[in-house]
Amino acid sequence: MTAGMDEVRPGPQDVRDDSGAGLLKGFGKQMKLFREREGLTQAEVGARLGYGEDQIASVEQGRRIPKPELIDRADEVLGAGGVLKALKDEVARARYPGFFRDAARVEAQAVELHVYDTHIINGLLQTEEYARAVFAMRRPLLDEETMGQRVAARLARQVISPAGPPR
Repeated sequence: MTAGMDEVRPGPQDVRDDSGAGLLKGFGKQMKLFREREGLTQAEVGARLGYGEDQIASVEQGRRIPKPELIDRADEVLGAGGVLKALKDEVARARYPGFFRDAARVEAQAVELHVYDTHIINGLLQTEEYARAVFAMRRPLLDEETMGQRVAARLARQVISPAGPPR
C-alpha cells in the first residue's frame, strides 16, 4: 500500500515524549546494567544506598523519579564512572510536566524575576500544604502519586529563591 489519504504517518510532533517517561526508562535501564555488571541484586543495592528494594525496582523500571542523592550514591556504589550523574539534571527536569520543562530550564538560569504577586510568587513561596491543596483542587483529579510528584517539583523550584523555602 502506498502512502495516501487513508494512511497516517507520525510526524515529529506525534512521537515526542512530553512526559519524560522515555528518559526515566533509559536512566533505569542504565542503572540496571551497572547493577547487573556488579553482580548485585536490587535488595543489595537498596541496602547500600539506604533505600528499599521496591524503590530501586521502580527507578530501574522508569516508574519513579530518583532523588539527586540516590543518583550520586548509585553512581559511586555501582562504579558507573559519572554516567548516572551526567543525567541528574535531565532526570530532575522529568518531574515537570512537558509543557513546563523548557520554562523550568530557563527559570533555573534566571537572575531576576519580574512579576507582581501580592501573596504568592508563582509557587516559589508556597508551603507544601498550600501546593498540595492547589493540586487537590485540580480537575480532573490527580492520583496520589502524580500529585506527590508535582508537589515535589514545585517545592524543588524554591532553590532559585534567594529567600529560600517558606517557613
